[in-house]
Amino acid sequence: MRVLVRRCWGPRPVGGGVGRGPSPQWRALAGLRGEDGRGPRVREKPPWRVLFFGTDQFSREALRALHAARENKEEELIEKLEVVTVPSPSPKGLPVKQYAVQAQLPVYEWPDVGSGEYDVGVVASFGRLLSEALILRFPYGILNVHPSCLPRWRGPAPIIHTVLHGDTITGVTIMQIRPKRFDVGPVLKQETIPVPPRSTAKELEVVLSRLGASMLISVLKNLPESLNNGRQQPTEGVTYAPKISARTSCIKWEEQTSEEIFRLHRAIGNIDGWIGVRSVMLKKTLTATDFYNGYLHPWHQKNSQAHPSQCRFQTLRLPTKKRGEKIVAMQQGTK
Repeated sequence: MRVLVRRCWGPRPVGGGVGRGPSPQWRALAGLRGEDGRGPRVREKPPWRVLFFGTDQFSREALRALHAARENKEEELIEKLEVVTVPSPSPKGLPVKQYAVQAQLPVYEWPDVGSGEYDVGVVASFGRLLSEALILRFPYGILNVHPSCLPRWRGPAPIIHTVLHGDTITGVTIMQIRPKRFDVGPVLKQETIPVPPRSTAKELEVVLSRLGASMLISVLKNLPESLNNGRQQPTEGVTYAPKISARTSCIKWEEQTSEEIFRLHRAIGNIDGWIGVRSVMLKKTLTATDFYNGYLHPWHQKNSQAHPSQCRFQTLRLPTKKRGEKIVAMQQGTK
């Protein structure tokens, strides 16, 4: 599938440039003491020493790109690569741990973050708030690969909320994290793509994970310049993407349109079977997809001009004519 990628902004003229190290603002945050030799030694250019924080399939793609860059001895972008993940009840561990073990990368389980020296940290779908003390261990701070066009969809579930709310445009943001709050730091790079029609959250995750991994490598190739060119996020257009709960998965038949139900199905229907709701009508088991495609009771099909995507569903029960006769539940579409 071909995906059109658009940059949200171009380079911004700044006084700093490649080879000048982190910006003065970041030096102040990190506690660096200038060039008098008393502070930690800052590398001016690659290869970088990287500590990666991640858990799932989305973050695994970023780790794969970092590992490939480390194995590319000609480019000399990554010298050292170690991994931090979270404990998992599964014996195999989370996707990031599985990849790290397969690639023979050092792995730490949160809150253990090792004791080595690194130039920069990278976070992708980690789900833990990193302390200020940890951030300050990295001369170039910690970068975050976030699958949305910040400030839209700050939080842990941006891809799901993108599909759930019917967004037509999404993207990836590479930002520098700040302590105490999620997804509020300066944006180093941002690119947008159209959301493929009828895409599920899982399908969109694959597209965005590949885009994010490519953008991350691009930022690391010009890390000091990227930091100097960082832009603060706008205060307008902020939305939040909280974690999905079991309550979110409930279909409210008389409140949601069939389009909204179908978006819910595409957003979380393939996440461990979250949508387990089924409706039985005339002895046929129906899914949210069936409703979207217009499978309504024949009475509605003959007597209503409403488009299926505009319909809502109201459960009617026919009165019992004879004692003991089975009551049949029907779904009737209404505007």
